[in-house]
Amino acid sequence: MVMAQHPSAATLPADPTLDEIRAALAPFVAASAAFDGFTTATLDEAADALGVDHDVARLAFPGGARDMVDAWFATIDTAMAERCPAEALATMKIRERITRLVETRIDLLAANRESLRRALALLALPGNAPHAAKLGWRAADLMWRLAGDTATDYNHYSKRAILTGVYGSTMAVFLNDESEGFAGTRAFLARRIDNVMRFEAWKHRRAAHRIERPSLARFVGRLRYPGR
Repeated sequence: MVMAQHPSAATLPADPTLDEIRAALAPFVAASAAFDGFTTATLDEAADALGVDHDVARLAFPGGARDMVDAWFATIDTAMAERCPAEALATMKIRERITRLVETRIDLLAANRESLRRALALLALPGNAPHAAKLGWRAADLMWRLAGDTATDYNHYSKRAILTGVYGSTMAVFLNDESEGFAGTRAFLARRIDNVMRFEAWKHRRAAHRIERPSLARFVGRLRYPGR
């Protein structure tokens, strides 16, 4: 694998794998995508910036634009985890942890909002719907895991489905938010999370006051084994 000499190439190992090249190129692709979208020309420009041969760069993204978006979002996932270590989140309430994680993603994406707009437009195409769902679920799953969630029952899925919706709607507001520090987006996020927390509290109250209905199986069992 031949690498062109470039000062930025020091960020890669001497003999990088395609996965390492993909991860290294992703931020450069995102920085250039605001102008030309997630295209071959954008990838070539990113490859030049990192000193990677064009053909090698294309091998790293066999799925083209969709793979570029996937790789970029993966770098956001990684950066979010690094900025929100478990020991820092452990001192917060659950709602504060989720808020911190989503706001961290906002901060990480702020420099490339136009690229995000192009990425979401690409994922909105009918043929990319399954991949868009996968990426949304991946982000929500990571946020819940970083927040300390260990649920393995249906709550595991419901929490992630709800957060996927909250995150997606927050990103839609974020793309058009011109307020200072994206205050409008942060306020919208706070309202959405407040609504979710109220719903969760209602579910817990409902479960706590649920009247236990007679079980037919238990009744039949008692007929068969009177002593139990």
